[in-house]
Amino acid sequence: MGLQTEFLSLTVDALPAFAADRKREGWRFVQLLAVVTDGGFDLVYSFMKDGVLENYTIQDVTKDTVVPSITDQFLAAFVFENEVHDLFGINVKGIAIDFGGTFYQLSQKEPMTIISSEQKAAREKAAKVAAAKAAKEQGAPADAAKAAPDADGLEAKLAGMDPEKAAKVRAAMEAKAKKEAAAKQAAADEKIAGLDPEKAAKVKAALAAKAAREAGAQAQAEDAAPAKAKKEGE
Repeated sequence: MGLQTEFLSLTVDALPAFAADRKREGWRFVQLLAVVTDGGFDLVYSFMKDGVLENYTIQDVTKDTVVPSITDQFLAAFVFENEVHDLFGINVKGIAIDFGGTFYQLSQKEPMTIISSEQKAAREKAAKVAAAKAAKEQGAPADAAKAAPDADGLEAKLAGMDPEKAAKVRAAMEAKAKKEAAAKQAAADEKIAGLDPEKAAKVKAALAAKAAREAGAQAQAEDAAPAKAKKEGE
């Protein structure tokens, strides 16, 4: 029978009680390892029993996180806990045999936290992309709110133009809108063509309802614009 491996989640607060349960149930402590992540560190505790290896991960641990030692249940863990403290700077408290930062004789403090210039650049780029995405999502409602006043302003400008010139501008805008609508419809039709017929019918109905709502809103805006422009001109 081969080795069965499982990966599960764990929290810092639950660690002491969890370790006591593992000990009581006859599990053997195998190892503790740390991994550097964008959120800080992940700690992986491994236990084995009856050919089953279970790995429990505590995610997003920082240097400010106080991690309780499990050496009161598994004394062998003191080696690994001293190691993650010295190499990663993990704040493990209550280690039964605590070397106080001298488990390794190091020329560089917390050497496993050092990253290359390429890794640093990649993380900074990812952070900028995430920030830009968040800013774009936050700005979307503001852009939508800004669009209505812009439309009103355009109608006011058209109202002040020579009627013939204003008619040409409106015609050009309508032609552009129809062209964009046709392009959207073509793209939608292409996607719908690959769908199940029943699902495709539902999607078409939803798109038609949306188009009707947008057309109604546009008609109301067009009806209201001349009256508003007339009122402003009085």
